[in-house]
Amino acid sequence: MTFEVEEEVTTRQATLKFLLKHGESSASNLAAFIGVSVQVMRRHLRSLEEAGFVEAKSISFGPGRPSNLWQLTTQGQNRFHDGSERFALDLLRSIEATLSSETIEVLLKNQALEKATDYRKQIGEGSIKQRLEKLVELRNKDGYLAECELLKDGAGWHLKQFTCSISGIAEKYHSVCDQELEFISHIFPDCRVTRVQWRLEFGHSCGFQIVPIELDV
Repeated sequence: MTFEVEEEVTTRQATLKFLLKHGESSASNLAAFIGVSVQVMRRHLRSLEEAGFVEAKSISFGPGRPSNLWQLTTQGQNRFHDGSERFALDLLRSIEATLSSETIEVLLKNQALEKATDYRKQIGEGSIKQRLEKLVELRNKDGYLAECELLKDGAGWHLKQFTCSISGIAEKYHSVCDQELEFISHIFPDCRVTRVQWRLEFGHSCGFQIVPIELDV
């Protein structure tokens, strides 16, 4: 692979990742972030559009020519999944043939609790910030593109998950998302954890606010 081709692949990957994390963007903002000209970025976007990974929506900010905001298509979002979810969905369909939906809900809840216990052991002791950093590392290894940032008031943190390795399961069993909230709460018993954004409802990521209990008033 030549340097030019490698550079194009890297630029397109960076473009897809930026759109995954920010939801939508203009070509000029993408160009500024990645460090290429607007003309080059538009060429990449058109190529990604032809491949079915991105789409544009026209936005008017007043008189004059409308502007395009680019976002990922479902196919583009699926590029960040490793395919393991398909096996899980097929397995669930097989289980549904013999077990009730209530029993499946219990199985999913038990699995989430076991996973949370394992995470808590791996994360170990340390400050909340240190434990959050370890959580982000583990979530990324498990197929979630995650990051965490300090809240503007400095009183807690905002955990974002831009991809979900079990999104298809969550669409069918919404309780999985509730278990995600319990999952994080179990890992951080010294914090109050609340969901502030839900991908199935709105936005492009799932978000959780994590505030130390002694600061949560």
